[in-house]
Order: sequence, then structure tokens, then C-alpha cells
Amino acid sequence: MVDIDGARLLASLQELGRIGALPGGGVCRLALTDEDKLGRDWVRARMAALGMEVSVDGIGNVVGTYAGTRPGPPVMTGSHIDTVRTGGLYDGNYGVLAGLEVVQALKDAGLRTEKPLAVAFFTNEEGARFAPDMMGSLVFQGDLALESALGVKGIDGTTVAENLERIGYAGSAPVGANRVDSFVELHIEQGPVLDREGVTIGAVDGVQGISWTRFELTGVSNHAGTTPMRMRRDAGLPAARVACFARDLAREQGGDQVATVGSMNFQPNLVNVIPNRVSFTVDLRNTDESILAAAEERLWAFAAQVADDEGVEWKRESLARFEPVRFDPRIIDLVERSARGLDLPVRRLPSGAGHDAQMLARMCPAGMIFVPSVGGLSHNVREHTAPDDLVAGARVLLRVLLELAGPATAAASPGRGKAGVVC
Repeated sequence: MVDIDGARLLASLQELGRIGALPGGGVCRLALTDEDKLGRDWVRARMAALGMEVSVDGIGNVVGTYAGTRPGPPVMTGSHIDTVRTGGLYDGNYGVLAGLEVVQALKDAGLRTEKPLAVAFFTNEEGARFAPDMMGSLVFQGDLALESALGVKGIDGTTVAENLERIGYAGSAPVGANRVDSFVELHIEQGPVLDREGVTIGAVDGVQGISWTRFELTGVSNHAGTTPMRMRRDAGLPAARVACFARDLAREQGGDQVATVGSMNFQPNLVNVIPNRVSFTVDLRNTDESILAAAEERLWAFAAQVADDEGVEWKRESLARFEPVRFDPRIIDLVERSARGLDLPVRRLPSGAGHDAQMLARMCPAGMIFVPSVGGLSHNVREHTAPDDLVAGARVLLRVLLELAGPATAAASPGRGKAGVVC
């Protein structure tokens, strides 16, 4: 029976982690930076060495296809290799390298599945440099126009298009017309549930809806000592009140509702000057679309009220808005069955983070496999998953892909015709 080489998988994670490594641990490979280019080149070389047909599309998504014994749309796996500024070794990278390990295991055994197998890494999944997150997979499956994505300016003022050209990943493969049989993404949980409960495998049943809003409040700068409180137009006060309201709102609604104020910038940002402008973000998430929408409405209404109370102007901008996603029941069941077949404890749970799989779910049956994150830490240089759990997740992925792609058999040559992603 074909199986994963755990030592090889773990070594590949360490090797990729050295690209963009941070002093003292962790990784920084923001999308389309020089470090991201080096990571892309490294993974692309791995794909080529496995005899995979490699394509790069107009948004820089990279897909390696291992031909099946028959042509047709591929069973796809993968994730992303871009990171946040203080990323760990596993977020995204694990799903890509585990997919390549599945292909390596088949190649070593001289086997091919009936359907082609594809491993992809998508551009700018994190959204840490360019908004929105999951940009590459949104363009790949056709819900974000390529021209719009290329024109997005990042946190440094440069565009996606400029950076794709600069690093050599403005590919020629078209987007939005791809055909994929099914998609399975292996990922660390990035939360505490599996670790706390001692469960090795998560069969992910869906992804929370996400709402990112940027608020901008404009008041009047003035002397902090000479301006009476009743005569101020202080942009900082309503910003602080909205931040507190967001947390109170999440606690009041309970359940899966979460709220985060992750960025707040004051101008002129001086200790003795009343701020005249504050820009900040609010991240709301829920597994229930109606509850998420209600939370948005309450947040916006509160922001309008407190801005009016303080006599400041306000406006809001939606940075990202994704409805909750339910994954394919067959794939959820298959993940559970595969885990149990390996005597691994498994439970169903939703994902609190956004993933490329939720975008692929719009075009084909999709699902996810989680493994534990120690302490629930992710987007953190101390992100860690036990080696045994990493190997276990890859073994589950192998079983799931083999069932979706058809039996693995010895084949002298791959199927004829156009195999893999049709683009």
C-alpha cells in the first residue's frame, strides 16, 4: 500500500521555512515580495522534478498536474505559501507540501490515479499585503475579475500587476475558465479545539462568513490642554467606543460570533494633540449569515451614532465580505472515514479562518482536513504542530485523494489528451 514518507515531508517543511526565515524563528514571505518569489521558485522546481506539468496563470497562481491514466479535470489539493509578517512554518505551506508528498509517494511506487492529481498554491491568500485575502483563488474560479485584482494597491503603494511582473510570475494561463473535479485542502487548524480535545483530525464542515470593514473618522486637531472637553471634536473617542462595542457585541451574540479590531491609526498621533483623524478596521465573523449581517448593521449604526455625538465625520469601506460556506457532505464523510481507517481520532468542526477551499467550493465539491495547532497559535512565530500530527494529516489526505481520483494503478504512461487544469 502506497504511503507517506513522513521524514521527507517534515524535512521539506523545514527547507521551505528557511526562505524568509525570521531571526529567532518564524517566517515572513508577504505575497509577491522577493522572499515569496524564492519560495515560489523552490516549490515550482519540486513540481517539475516530479514530472508534473506546471502552469502559471494571470494572477500568479501555480498549478502542477500529475497526469492520470485517463484525461479530464483533476482532483486538486494545495493551499498557499505566502505568509503574514510573523508567520510560522505550517500555515498554507503544509497543505502544498503534503500534496506534493502524495504525488511523490505515487511516483516512487510507479502508480498513477485514474483522474489527474493537481497541486496548487494560490496568490495572496493571506491578504496581508494586498486586499482582499484569498485573492488568487477568487480570480482562479472567476468571482474576482483579473483586471480588478491586478490593479489593487498594497500597503506599500505598489500594485499586484507591478509585483507579478517584477518577480516573473505574471503567467499566461487564463483564469476563470478552469475545470476542477474536486478540491481538498489540508491545513493546520489555527485554533485551539483539536489540541485541547486531544483529537488528531478535523473533518471541516464549513468556513465562517467574514466581514472586514475599515472606518475613517475625521474631527479637528487642537491643543490637548487648552481645549475644554465640551468643545472638542475628537476623532479618537468614537474610535475607541466602536472598538469596545465590537467586543461587547460579540459577547452578547455568543455562539460563533467573533469581533476583532486589528488595526488603528491616529493622526497626528501626538501625546498632547487631539486626534483629527483615526482609521481602524473591524473583523466580524460568524457561521450564520443572518447573524453576521445583523452584527454588521448594529456595528455601523453604533459608529454613526457615536460619531454624531462627538461631532466628527465618518465613513466606512468594505475590505472583504464572504458568506459562510458549507463543504461537500461526501468529502466531509470521506475525511472522517479515512481518519477512522487509520485509527485516528476525528471530529467535525467549522473553520474560523478563511481558506482557498471556500472559494473553490463555488466551482466544485470541496472540503478541508485539519490537524491540531499547539495552543491554538497561528500567525505567530511560535506556531507549532506535532510532527506525528503533520504526518497523520498527510496520510489522511493521501487516502481521500486516492478515493476521489480513482484507484492508483501501475501505468507505463499517463493518459492521452489534455489532462489537468483546462486553461
